[in-house]
Amino acid sequence: MNQQEKEFCFCTLALGNKYRLLAKELARDLEQYSPGTVLVVGTDSPKDFKACNNVLAFKLKQAGILHCYHDKRFVIDKALSRFRVAIQIDADTRIVDNVPDPIEWLPGITAGHLENLVEHVETYTPERLESLKEIALKLNIPLEKTTYVGESLFFVSRDGGKEKEFIKHWDTIARYLELKGIHSGEGNAIGMAAAKAGLKIGNSSGWETLNKIKRHMDASYEKKPKKFWHSFQRRLGYHYRLQRTRIAALTNFDFYYR
Repeated sequence: MNQQEKEFCFCTLALGNKYRLLAKELARDLEQYSPGTVLVVGTDSPKDFKACNNVLAFKLKQAGILHCYHDKRFVIDKALSRFRVAIQIDADTRIVDNVPDPIEWLPGITAGHLENLVEHVETYTPERLESLKEIALKLNIPLEKTTYVGESLFFVSRDGGKEKEFIKHWDTIARYLELKGIHSGEGNAIGMAAAKAGLKIGNSSGWETLNKIKRHMDASYEKKPKKFWHSFQRRLGYHYRLQRTRIAALTNFDFYYR
């Protein structure tokens, strides 16, 4: 596999057997509808993808304290180290028609679901607004002018190093929110990190085309009863990641604790 054959790739997070199976289905879709396109996968079991010729899998353990939503940043970062453009797509997504090549994108972030962040939060999760205001004050960004970015499908392209700053600020914001007990809503963190990095956000016909040929199944709603050992492991993992995050935050004590 020649990972540099195209300047763009798809990338996804696949933690746990269910999402690894879904990611392999997505890889087969890309093999059919976008030959030569690589799918970069951050996963807890890279060996599961050995038979997928169009997959570049790397080892990744959950970093998010409760959920792994913000862990997408690690996959995007890995993808951008190899490709000019990373197309972030959820693993529980199917591609059902030919992917255009080339795909139109913009410098920075290309997305479809874009709206004023404050208005979005006031409508859906008003209890989070105070924490977001605190972050905006600490980062010195105007929250009222910040954009919420729909996170299930968006492109990030290299832009003179601003994309690296974006990932760094997303990491900082994600850790702050999780320590405040806010474990989802990464679209807010994406918008704020982009604002701090000076990364432009916009829409393109390429995103619109790709959105029309994808089918998102939202596997997160397919819940099954958990056995005792599985629940115990989850609780143990939660407390381990919580303590690890608290310790990591000490390196920037003023930002996280003042």
